[in-house]
Formats: sequence, structure tokens, C-alpha cells
Amino acid sequence: MHRFDNQTVLVTGGTGGQGSSHVRAFHAEGANVIIGGTDAGRGTAIADELGSRARFIRFDVTDENSWSSAVATAEEAFGAVDVLVNNAGVQNPPALIEDTDEVTWSRILRTNLTGTFLGVKAVAPALRRAGGGVIVNIASTMSMGGTALYAPYVASKWAVRGLTRTAALELGRDHIRVNTIHPGVIATRFINEPAVGATAAIADFYSPEPFAVPRLGEPADVTRLLLFLTSAEASFITGAEYVIDGGLLLGPALAAETA
Repeated sequence: MHRFDNQTVLVTGGTGGQGSSHVRAFHAEGANVIIGGTDAGRGTAIADELGSRARFIRFDVTDENSWSSAVATAEEAFGAVDVLVNNAGVQNPPALIEDTDEVTWSRILRTNLTGTFLGVKAVAPALRRAGGGVIVNIASTMSMGGTALYAPYVASKWAVRGLTRTAALELGRDHIRVNTIHPGVIATRFINEPAVGATAAIADFYSPEPFAVPRLGEPADVTRLLLFLTSAEASFITGAEYVIDGGLLLGPALAAETA
């Protein structure tokens, strides 16, 4: 018996470093998985690898019609949808606010915030039809404070926090729980490779040496928390925010020789 037997889980950004980790873990725990994304080659390969309980759906999270089609496809393939993981996100190239153009600002907010909003809007009725379910929105430690050079991303993830709390209030009586996870610096392409239009990666600005846990996070670290929050073990948790960052937000740790 697995934690997610006979459940259907939709993961956006399901072909990325964190997303593919989530998809594989849910599948290993018995779930039917819908891999949402724009990379058809990678998405199809993951679905083929996992077999009959996996489907790749190529769709744009910023398009409401794409969401409607994705939900319909999921229900046709596997029946009720039980879990939505709003994982898709994009990063802006590092720049001062005064040097950030409105096109970049709008692109980041449209994917990270509007995409999450549209996901909640589209999937909530499906979860209600199923008798309840769980939504987890993936935010960031950047939503807990200011971060120089990343204003669009920071603003989008701060807004996801407010959206999540509001959704938790609106959907709780329908047995739908809504929470956020705030990853720190996780070792994926998102961190280790420059964003579109950038020459430097986020990892270039961070060293894990001062963290209480002095290493970069791994996708599996986030995945394990996600599995807990979407399982029956977390049935009394909604509107909550879970930071997983190795102590990044705590401030500098003691040097080893003084600890």
C-alpha cells in the first residue's frame, strides 16, 4: 500500500529539476501523474519511462484555455484529480529595478503569479468534484525578504503567499487544503544556469558555506516535504508556509572551529 494509490497528481514544470523529482516520487508512491510543461521531448521521455500511470501534457500555465484542456485530459485519462503542484516558474536576469524593462516584469509575473492563480482557478472545481484534495504552490525563500537584482521574481513569489492564504480560506470547507513550500538554493538548472537574457546564474551569488546546513539543497529534499504536505498525514495543515533552505534565512552560522 502506497500513500498515493489511485490518486491523480498534476505537476506543472514537471520536466525541470524539482518537477521531475516530484513526478517520479509521486509515481513511486502509487499515483497517476500528469506531467505539465513546455518541453515536449523531455516530458514525453519521462512519461515513457514511467509507463501507463503517467501522461505528459504540453501546456502553457499562463493560458486559461490550456489549463481547462489539461484538467479535462487528466480526468479523461485517470478520473478524479486529487493533487495540484503549482511548480512552474521562471527567473528574471539579474538587474536593478531601474534597469528592468516592463516586458521582463510582466513575463515573470505572468508565469509565476498568474500561472499559479490560473492553476488554482482551473483545478479547484476538479478537486471539489473529487470530494477534496490538495494544492501546493511552490514559492521561494525570496518571498520572505528583499533580494537585490531580482525584483520581478521576488514580487511574484511574495504575491503567491497571499494568493495561497486566500485560497486556503476559500477552499477549506470544500476539503481542499492549500499550502506553500519555499525552497532555498536547490541544485538544479534553474539555479546553476543563467536565466534567459542573463550571463550569471543565481548560484554565482550564493555560497552555502554560511548556511547552518552548509550545502546546496537537492530536489529530493523538497520532494520529501511535498509528499508529506499532500498526504493524509498533513490533513490538518492548510494556509501554511514551509521554508526548506538549510538555514539560509537564519543568518550566518558559527565557523566550525567555534561551534
